[in-house]
Amino acid sequence: MKKFRGVVLASSLLVLAAGCKKETAPAPEAPVASQPAAKPPVVPIPSNHIYDENADPKADIAAAQKKAKAEHKNVILDFGGDWCGDCQVLYYYLHKSPNAEVLKKNFVLVPVWIGRMDHNVDIAAKYGVPIKKGVPALAVLDGQSGNVIYSQAQGEFADMRHMDEKYATDFLDRWKP
Repeated sequence: MKKFRGVVLASSLLVLAAGCKKETAPAPEAPVASQPAAKPPVVPIPSNHIYDENADPKADIAAAQKKAKAEHKNVILDFGGDWCGDCQVLYYYLHKSPNAEVLKKNFVLVPVWIGRMDHNVDIAAKYGVPIKKGVPALAVLDGQSGNVIYSQAQGEFADMRHMDEKYATDFLDRWKP
């Protein structure tokens, strides 16, 4: 009987041990993306020299206001950097027909270099442009008074590479004098 109890005990231990064995993990599934796949840029990102790091933006803005007043135009302040792909796309859209004609007829454009978001931030702040929300960042000044009539608040242009040129067209049409 002792032998039988020993066999039963050993068998029970084997069954328990088999039940405690780690199960083989199922084959890993393809990772689930937490965000939708990135959209490709609408246009290839050009590479232009737009923002002059040696410029004097305060003097450039004063000259632009004087010119805008004389020519009955508004002033667009464009805060960005040449490293910024979205700034490059905005520049491309603004200088492509029909926007180029609207820009030339109605605005004086002042590019303001912001370095890596660490230069001319005082100027951006003066015109109510929160560059930390993204660039390009724009403000529009009334050509006659010099008052800010538009200042982007939420990085509205910071994704230009995924927007079409109509966005720039609508902006120009809305803020022309």
